[in-house]
Amino acid sequence: MAHPPAVTPGDAGAGAPAPATDARRRHDPAVRGFASDNYAGAHPEILAALALANGGHQPAYGADDYTAHLQDVFRAHFGPRAEVHPVFNGTGANVVALQALTDRRGAVITTDSAHIHTDECGAPERVGGLKLLPVPTPDGKLTPELVDREAFGFDDEHRATPQVVSLTQSTELGTRYTPEEIRALADHAHERGMTVHVDGARIANAAASLGLPLAAFTTDAGVDVLSFGGTKNGMLFGEAVVVLTPGAVTAMPHLRKLSMQLAAKMRFVSAQFEALLAGDLWLRGAAHANAMARRLADGVSAVKGVEIRYPVQANAVFAALPHEVSERLLKCYRFYYWDEAAGLVRWMCSFDTTEADVDGFVAALREEMAR
Repeated sequence: MAHPPAVTPGDAGAGAPAPATDARRRHDPAVRGFASDNYAGAHPEILAALALANGGHQPAYGADDYTAHLQDVFRAHFGPRAEVHPVFNGTGANVVALQALTDRRGAVITTDSAHIHTDECGAPERVGGLKLLPVPTPDGKLTPELVDREAFGFDDEHRATPQVVSLTQSTELGTRYTPEEIRALADHAHERGMTVHVDGARIANAAASLGLPLAAFTTDAGVDVLSFGGTKNGMLFGEAVVVLTPGAVTAMPHLRKLSMQLAAKMRFVSAQFEALLAGDLWLRGAAHANAMARRLADGVSAVKGVEIRYPVQANAVFAALPHEVSERLLKCYRFYYWDEAAGLVRWMCSFDTTEADVDGFVAALREEMAR
C-alpha cells in the first residue's frame, strides 16, 4: 500500500522557495493612513502560524487539535472556567454573545456610540432578535446611573425586558474603563438580574493602557461574556466569544452555527489566536498602537487650531479641525470623519504604524493648517 509523502504540497520546509501563484499585488504597500486598525495587514507572526497550521488533514468545524488547545490558551488569560468559541468577525461575535444572554423578550442596555448600535447594520436586533436600549454618554462609557435610565419595566409586558448591559473596552471614543468602573457596573447589573457583556474588539489596547492582565477587568470584575477581538490587533481574520460565567449562557455551539459563524476550517482561526495569545504578541502590538496614538496626539496638539476632543487612552485620536483642512489631508492620508458637520475626525493607529507615519502626518497637518 502506498504511503503519503513525508512533505505534503502544503508544507514548505525551511528555506524553501515561496509557492508559485497567479495572484498579483493590487495595492501600493507604501500607502499609509489612519482610517482604521483594520486597514493594516496581518502580523508576520500570524502569517507564520497559518503556514504551520497548513498541510495535512484536520477535523473540521472546531474538532481540530488547534481549537482543542485554544481552550488552555484562553484560560491562561481568563481563568479555568473560561470557554472560548471562535467566530469569523466582530459583528458575529457580538450577535452570538448577545443572543446567548437574552431571550425573545430581551433588551440590551448600551451606549449610543456603541458599535452594536451604530455600525452593525442592525444585526443584533435583526439577526439576534433582541432590542437595543442606547443611552447617551459624554465619553463612550456607561455608569450605574446611566444604566438606570433604561433599567426599568422588568415586568412591563409592553416593554422589552432589560437583560444585558453591554459595554465596550476600549470604547468607540478611545476611552477605557478601569477595573473598578467595570466592577461597579457588573454589581449594579447583577443586582437587577442582568448580565454583563463586553465588546472587546480593542480589549488588548485597553489592557496595554491599564497595564493590567486581561482577567483583571473582565473575569475578576464580574463580566459574564466577552467578544474578544483579534483582527484589529494583527490577525488576518477571526474573533471569539469567551464565556466567563458558564451558567450565564446555554446552547452556544448551536447559536454560533445558526448565526453562520461556525468556521469549517476553524484550525486557521485558532492557530492565529494561539500565535496572538500564547506569548506576548497581543500586548506588543496593542502597546505599540497606543504609543503611536499618544505620539500623534502630542504632535497634533502642538498645531494651532487643532483640538483633541477625548482623552487618548488607547489607539484612537479624535480631533476637531477646519473642514477644508481635512479635505486636503484626505488626498494624501486615509481617515474618517466622526462628525463631519462638527469638523470632528478620527485617527486610528495600528500595530504597524511607524513613528515616520505619525511624524509625516503631523508635518502635513501643520502645513495645511498654515495655508
